[in-house]
Amino acid sequence: MPTAYVLQPDLRIRTTSERLLVVDTDPESGRDTVVREIPIRDLDRLILLDCVSITSQAMGALLRAQIPVVYLSSSGKFLGSFLPAQNAHGEARLLQYRRCLEEKFVLQTAGRIVAAKIYNQRRVLQRLAANRKLDLSKELGGLLSLLSSTSASRTIEELRGFEGAAAARYFELWAGFLPREFPFERRSTRPPHNPVNACLSFGATLLYSEMVSYVHAHGLDPALGFLHQTEDGRWSLALDLIEPFRPVLVEALALDLFTHKILDASHFEPKEGGVYLNQEGKKKFLLQYERRLDRQFFSEHVDCRTTLRSQLEQQVVDLKTSLRDPDRFEPFLMN
Repeated sequence: MPTAYVLQPDLRIRTTSERLLVVDTDPESGRDTVVREIPIRDLDRLILLDCVSITSQAMGALLRAQIPVVYLSSSGKFLGSFLPAQNAHGEARLLQYRRCLEEKFVLQTAGRIVAAKIYNQRRVLQRLAANRKLDLSKELGGLLSLLSSTSASRTIEELRGFEGAAAARYFELWAGFLPREFPFERRSTRPPHNPVNACLSFGATLLYSEMVSYVHAHGLDPALGFLHQTEDGRWSLALDLIEPFRPVLVEALALDLFTHKILDASHFEPKEGGVYLNQEGKKKFLLQYERRLDRQFFSEHVDCRTTLRSQLEQQVVDLKTSLRDPDRFEPFLMN
Protein backbone atom coordinates (compact mmCIF):
# COMPACT_ATOMS: atom_id res chain seq x y z
CA MET A 1 0.00 0.00 0.00
CA PRO A 2 2.34 2.78 -1.16
CA THR A 3 -0.31 5.50 -0.72
CA ALA A 4 -3.36 5.69 1.53
CA TYR A 5 -6.09 8.22 0.74
CA VAL A 6 -8.52 9.37 3.41
CA LEU A 7 -10.97 11.64 1.61
CA GLN A 8 -14.28 11.17 3.44
CA PRO A 9 -15.20 14.29 5.42
CA ASP A 10 -15.03 14.28 9.22
CA LEU A 11 -13.08 11.04 9.61
CA ARG A 12 -10.43 10.96 12.33
CA ILE A 13 -7.06 9.23 12.36
CA ARG A 14 -5.29 7.99 15.46
CA THR A 15 -2.60 5.40 16.06
CA THR A 16 -2.16 2.25 18.10
CA SER A 17 0.47 -0.50 18.00
CA GLU A 18 2.17 0.75 14.82
CA ARG A 19 -1.14 1.03 12.99
CA LEU A 20 -3.27 3.93 11.87
CA LEU A 21 -6.92 3.68 12.84
CA VAL A 22 -9.38 5.57 10.64
CA VAL A 23 -12.42 6.33 12.78
CA ASP A 24 -15.94 7.46 11.92
CA THR A 25 -18.65 8.57 14.36
CA ASP A 26 -22.29 7.62 13.96
CA PRO A 27 -24.24 10.91 14.04
CA GLU A 28 -27.22 9.35 15.84
CA SER A 29 -25.62 7.14 18.47
CA GLY A 30 -22.34 9.05 18.79
CA ARG A 31 -20.53 5.70 18.70
CA ASP A 32 -17.08 5.49 17.11
CA THR A 33 -16.37 2.84 14.48
CA VAL A 34 -12.97 1.92 13.08
CA VAL A 35 -13.56 1.87 9.32
CA ARG A 36 -10.01 1.01 8.35
CA GLU A 37 -6.71 -0.08 9.87
CA ILE A 38 -3.46 0.74 8.08
CA PRO A 39 -0.13 -0.80 9.17
CA ILE A 40 2.40 2.04 9.18
CA ARG A 41 5.14 -0.30 7.94
CA ASP A 42 3.16 -0.85 4.70
CA LEU A 43 2.73 2.86 3.96
CA ASP A 44 4.83 5.21 1.82
CA ARG A 45 2.63 8.32 2.02
CA LEU A 46 -0.72 9.49 3.40
CA ILE A 47 -3.03 11.89 1.54
CA LEU A 48 -5.87 13.58 3.42
CA LEU A 49 -8.64 16.07 2.76
CA ASP A 50 -8.44 19.13 4.96
CA CYS A 51 -11.69 18.08 6.68
CA VAL A 52 -10.04 14.89 8.02
CA SER A 53 -8.42 15.21 11.46
CA ILE A 54 -5.30 13.39 12.66
CA THR A 55 -3.86 13.23 16.17
CA SER A 56 -0.40 14.58 16.93
CA GLN A 57 0.61 11.08 18.05
CA ALA A 58 -0.33 9.65 14.64
CA MET A 59 1.45 12.48 12.86
CA GLY A 60 4.58 11.89 14.95
CA ALA A 61 4.51 8.15 14.22
CA LEU A 62 4.29 8.83 10.47
CA LEU A 63 7.14 11.35 10.48
CA ARG A 64 9.36 9.03 12.52
CA ALA A 65 8.70 6.35 9.90
CA GLN A 66 9.75 8.84 7.17
CA ILE A 67 6.22 8.99 5.73
CA PRO A 68 5.03 12.35 4.31
CA VAL A 69 1.47 13.54 4.92
CA VAL A 70 -0.20 15.54 2.12
CA TYR A 71 -3.28 17.74 2.49
CA LEU A 72 -5.76 18.46 -0.32
CA SER A 73 -8.74 20.81 -0.31
CA SER A 74 -12.26 19.49 -0.88
CA SER A 75 -11.91 20.53 -4.54
CA GLY A 76 -8.63 18.61 -4.89
CA LYS A 77 -6.20 21.52 -4.64
CA PHE A 78 -2.78 20.76 -3.13
CA LEU A 79 -2.57 22.68 0.15
CA GLY A 80 0.73 21.48 1.54
CA SER A 81 2.44 18.64 3.32
CA PHE A 82 4.17 17.54 6.49
CA LEU A 83 7.58 16.08 5.66
CA PRO A 84 10.03 14.03 7.71
CA ALA A 85 13.18 15.79 8.92
CA GLN A 86 15.76 15.62 6.15
CA ASN A 87 19.43 14.75 6.22
CA ALA A 88 21.90 17.49 5.43
CA HIS A 89 21.84 18.35 1.73
CA GLY A 90 23.55 21.71 1.89
CA GLU A 91 26.09 21.06 -0.87
CA ALA A 92 23.47 19.80 -3.30
CA ARG A 93 21.23 22.79 -2.67
CA LEU A 94 24.08 25.25 -3.04
CA LEU A 95 24.96 23.66 -6.39
CA GLN A 96 21.28 23.74 -7.39
CA TYR A 97 21.09 27.48 -6.65
CA ARG A 98 24.20 28.08 -8.78
CA ARG A 99 22.89 26.00 -11.67
CA CYS A 100 19.59 27.90 -11.65
CA LEU A 101 21.56 31.04 -12.50
CA GLU A 102 23.40 29.41 -15.42
CA GLU A 103 21.47 30.13 -18.61
CA LYS A 104 23.06 27.25 -20.51
CA PHE A 105 22.19 24.67 -17.86
CA VAL A 106 18.65 26.02 -17.42
CA LEU A 107 17.95 25.94 -21.17
CA GLN A 108 19.45 22.47 -21.59
CA THR A 109 17.48 21.00 -18.68
CA ALA A 110 14.21 22.68 -19.66
CA GLY A 111 14.73 21.66 -23.28
CA ARG A 112 15.06 18.01 -22.36
CA ILE A 113 11.89 18.19 -20.26
CA VAL A 114 9.87 19.74 -23.09
CA ALA A 115 11.28 17.32 -25.66
CA ALA A 116 10.32 14.36 -23.46
CA LYS A 117 6.83 15.77 -22.93
CA ILE A 118 6.20 16.25 -26.66
CA TYR A 119 7.67 12.82 -27.41
CA ASN A 120 5.28 11.24 -24.89
CA GLN A 121 2.31 13.22 -26.22
CA ARG A 122 3.09 11.90 -29.68
CA ARG A 123 3.45 8.32 -28.43
CA VAL A 124 0.09 8.49 -26.63
CA LEU A 125 -1.58 9.61 -29.86
CA GLN A 126 0.27 6.98 -31.90
CA ARG A 127 -1.04 4.23 -29.63
CA LEU A 128 -4.58 5.58 -29.70
CA ALA A 129 -4.54 5.86 -33.49
CA ALA A 130 -3.10 2.36 -33.89
CA ASN A 131 -5.75 0.84 -31.60
CA ARG A 132 -8.53 2.48 -33.62
CA LYS A 133 -6.86 2.02 -37.01
CA LEU A 134 -6.72 5.75 -37.75
CA ASP A 135 -4.18 7.53 -39.92
CA LEU A 136 -2.76 10.50 -38.02
CA SER A 137 0.58 10.56 -39.81
CA LYS A 138 0.18 14.17 -40.96
CA GLU A 139 -0.85 15.44 -37.54
CA LEU A 140 1.86 13.44 -35.78
CA GLY A 141 4.36 14.85 -38.24
CA GLY A 142 3.50 18.32 -36.95
CA LEU A 143 4.31 17.24 -33.40
CA LEU A 144 7.53 15.66 -34.59
CA SER A 145 8.53 18.96 -36.19
CA LEU A 146 7.90 20.81 -32.92
CA LEU A 147 9.86 18.15 -31.05
CA SER A 148 12.83 18.71 -33.37
CA SER A 149 12.56 22.47 -32.89
CA THR A 150 13.07 22.26 -29.13
CA SER A 151 16.77 21.48 -29.56
CA ALA A 152 17.21 24.70 -31.54
CA SER A 153 15.60 26.95 -28.90
CA ARG A 154 17.83 29.85 -27.93
CA THR A 155 15.76 31.12 -25.00
CA ILE A 156 13.36 29.72 -22.41
CA GLU A 157 10.59 31.87 -23.89
CA GLU A 158 11.12 30.32 -27.31
CA LEU A 159 11.10 26.84 -25.76
CA ARG A 160 7.84 27.57 -23.94
CA GLY A 161 6.38 28.70 -27.27
CA PHE A 162 7.13 25.30 -28.81
CA GLU A 163 5.66 23.58 -25.75
CA GLY A 164 2.46 25.63 -26.00
CA ALA A 165 2.09 24.97 -29.72
CA ALA A 166 2.57 21.23 -29.16
CA ALA A 167 0.03 21.19 -26.32
CA ALA A 168 -2.58 22.91 -28.51
CA ARG A 169 -2.15 20.36 -31.32
CA TYR A 170 -1.99 17.45 -28.92
CA PHE A 171 -5.17 18.28 -26.99
CA GLU A 172 -7.08 18.95 -30.20
CA LEU A 173 -6.27 15.42 -31.37
CA TRP A 174 -6.59 13.85 -27.92
CA ALA A 175 -10.09 15.26 -27.48
CA GLY A 176 -11.23 13.41 -30.60
CA PHE A 177 -10.87 10.10 -28.74
CA LEU A 178 -13.29 11.08 -25.96
CA PRO A 179 -16.93 9.90 -25.94
CA ARG A 180 -19.38 12.44 -27.36
CA GLU A 181 -21.10 12.89 -24.02
CA PHE A 182 -17.86 14.28 -22.56
CA PRO A 183 -16.72 17.05 -24.92
CA PHE A 184 -13.42 18.82 -24.37
CA GLU A 185 -12.85 22.14 -26.10
CA ARG A 186 -9.85 23.43 -24.21
CA ARG A 187 -7.87 23.00 -21.02
CA SER A 188 -9.43 24.94 -18.14
CA THR A 189 -8.24 25.18 -14.54
CA ARG A 190 -9.13 27.18 -11.43
CA PRO A 191 -11.87 26.09 -11.80
CA PRO A 192 -12.18 23.19 -14.27
CA HIS A 193 -15.23 23.81 -16.46
CA ASN A 194 -16.26 20.25 -17.32
CA PRO A 195 -15.76 16.63 -16.17
CA VAL A 196 -12.75 16.03 -18.44
CA ASN A 197 -10.93 19.05 -17.05
CA ALA A 198 -11.92 17.99 -13.54
CA CYS A 199 -10.12 14.67 -14.03
CA LEU A 200 -7.07 16.29 -15.62
CA SER A 201 -6.79 18.77 -12.76
CA PHE A 202 -7.28 16.18 -10.03
CA GLY A 203 -4.74 13.84 -11.57
CA ALA A 204 -2.21 16.63 -12.04
CA THR A 205 -2.63 17.66 -8.39
CA LEU A 206 -1.92 14.12 -7.19
CA LEU A 207 1.11 13.86 -9.44
CA TYR A 208 2.39 17.27 -8.33
CA SER A 209 2.01 16.51 -4.62
CA GLU A 210 3.90 13.24 -5.01
CA MET A 211 6.74 14.90 -6.88
CA VAL A 212 7.01 17.64 -4.24
CA SER A 213 7.58 14.91 -1.64
CA TYR A 214 10.26 13.21 -3.74
CA VAL A 215 12.11 16.48 -4.37
CA HIS A 216 12.12 17.27 -0.64
CA ALA A 217 13.20 13.73 0.23
CA HIS A 218 16.25 13.99 -2.02
CA GLY A 219 17.32 17.30 -0.56
CA LEU A 220 16.58 19.67 -3.44
CA ASP A 221 14.62 22.91 -3.31
CA PRO A 222 11.30 22.32 -5.13
CA ALA A 223 10.69 26.05 -5.51
CA LEU A 224 13.49 26.56 -8.03
CA GLY A 225 12.30 25.71 -11.53
CA PHE A 226 13.95 25.60 -14.92
CA LEU A 227 11.05 25.43 -17.37
CA HIS A 228 8.52 26.94 -14.95
CA GLN A 229 9.58 30.35 -13.74
CA THR A 230 10.55 30.48 -10.09
CA GLU A 231 7.94 32.47 -8.20
CA ASP A 232 6.33 32.53 -4.79
CA GLY A 233 3.32 30.30 -4.19
CA ARG A 234 4.28 27.18 -6.14
CA TRP A 235 6.89 24.42 -6.31
CA SER A 236 8.22 25.13 -9.79
CA LEU A 237 10.76 22.28 -9.92
CA ALA A 238 8.03 19.75 -9.13
CA LEU A 239 5.96 21.22 -11.97
CA ASP A 240 8.96 20.83 -14.28
CA LEU A 241 9.59 17.20 -13.43
CA ILE A 242 6.00 16.00 -13.83
CA GLU A 243 5.64 17.39 -17.37
CA PRO A 244 6.81 14.21 -19.18
CA PHE A 245 4.42 12.13 -17.04
CA ARG A 246 1.25 14.12 -17.75
CA PRO A 247 0.46 12.50 -21.13
CA VAL A 248 1.40 9.00 -19.96
CA LEU A 249 -0.39 9.05 -16.62
CA VAL A 250 -2.94 11.85 -16.21
CA GLU A 251 -4.25 12.26 -19.75
CA ALA A 252 -4.10 8.59 -20.74
CA LEU A 253 -5.86 7.66 -17.49
CA ALA A 254 -8.61 10.26 -17.94
CA LEU A 255 -9.28 9.00 -21.44
CA ASP A 256 -9.55 5.40 -20.20
CA LEU A 257 -11.93 6.38 -17.40
CA PHE A 258 -14.37 7.95 -19.85
CA THR A 259 -14.07 5.56 -22.79
CA HIS A 260 -14.46 2.49 -20.56
CA LYS A 261 -17.37 4.15 -18.71
CA ILE A 262 -15.67 3.86 -15.31
CA LEU A 263 -16.75 7.46 -14.77
CA ASP A 264 -20.04 8.98 -15.89
CA ALA A 265 -22.01 12.16 -15.22
CA SER A 266 -23.09 10.92 -11.78
CA HIS A 267 -19.48 11.12 -10.56
CA PHE A 268 -19.23 14.90 -10.91
CA GLU A 269 -20.76 17.87 -9.11
CA PRO A 270 -20.88 21.64 -9.67
CA LYS A 271 -18.99 23.57 -7.02
CA GLU A 272 -17.18 26.89 -6.61
CA GLY A 273 -18.05 27.94 -10.14
CA GLY A 274 -16.61 24.81 -11.72
CA VAL A 275 -17.09 21.05 -12.05
CA TYR A 276 -15.35 18.59 -9.73
CA LEU A 277 -15.24 14.88 -8.99
CA ASN A 278 -17.59 13.97 -6.15
CA GLN A 279 -16.74 11.52 -3.36
CA GLU A 280 -17.55 8.40 -5.36
CA GLY A 281 -15.82 9.79 -8.44
CA LYS A 282 -12.62 10.42 -6.48
CA LYS A 283 -12.65 6.84 -5.17
CA LYS A 284 -12.92 5.42 -8.68
CA PHE A 285 -10.27 7.78 -10.01
CA LEU A 286 -7.83 7.01 -7.20
CA LEU A 287 -8.19 3.27 -7.59
CA GLN A 288 -7.24 3.44 -11.26
CA TYR A 289 -4.55 6.07 -10.65
CA GLU A 290 -2.77 3.89 -8.08
CA ARG A 291 -3.02 0.81 -10.27
CA ARG A 292 -1.43 2.65 -13.16
CA LEU A 293 1.35 4.13 -11.04
CA ASP A 294 2.36 0.77 -9.55
CA ARG A 295 1.85 -1.44 -12.61
CA GLN A 296 5.14 -3.00 -13.66
CA PHE A 297 6.33 -2.72 -17.25
CA PHE A 298 9.56 -3.21 -19.14
CA SER A 299 11.06 0.13 -20.10
CA GLU A 300 13.00 0.10 -23.35
CA HIS A 301 14.73 3.32 -22.31
CA VAL A 302 16.11 2.15 -18.95
CA ASP A 303 16.32 -1.51 -20.04
CA CYS A 304 14.64 -2.99 -16.97
CA ARG A 305 11.29 -3.62 -15.35
CA THR A 306 9.99 -0.60 -13.49
CA THR A 307 6.87 1.35 -12.53
CA LEU A 308 5.75 4.90 -13.20
CA ARG A 309 6.05 5.61 -9.48
CA SER A 310 9.68 4.44 -9.51
CA GLN A 311 10.35 6.59 -12.54
CA LEU A 312 8.89 9.64 -10.79
CA GLU A 313 11.48 9.33 -8.05
CA GLN A 314 14.21 8.47 -10.56
CA GLN A 315 13.61 11.83 -12.26
CA VAL A 316 14.65 13.59 -9.06
CA VAL A 317 17.69 11.34 -8.61
CA ASP A 318 18.80 11.98 -12.20
CA LEU A 319 18.29 15.72 -11.91
CA LYS A 320 20.33 15.81 -8.69
CA THR A 321 23.12 13.88 -10.42
CA SER A 322 23.00 16.27 -13.38
CA LEU A 323 23.87 19.21 -11.12
CA ARG A 324 27.43 17.84 -11.26
CA ASP A 325 27.19 16.15 -14.67
CA PRO A 326 24.60 17.90 -16.89
CA ASP A 327 24.50 15.08 -19.45
CA ARG A 328 23.14 12.63 -16.86
CA PHE A 329 19.59 14.04 -16.88
CA GLU A 330 17.31 12.00 -19.12
CA PRO A 331 13.57 12.62 -18.57
CA PHE A 332 11.10 9.75 -18.71
CA LEU A 333 10.21 8.49 -22.19
CA MET A 334 7.26 6.26 -22.99
CA ASN A 335 7.92 3.01 -24.86
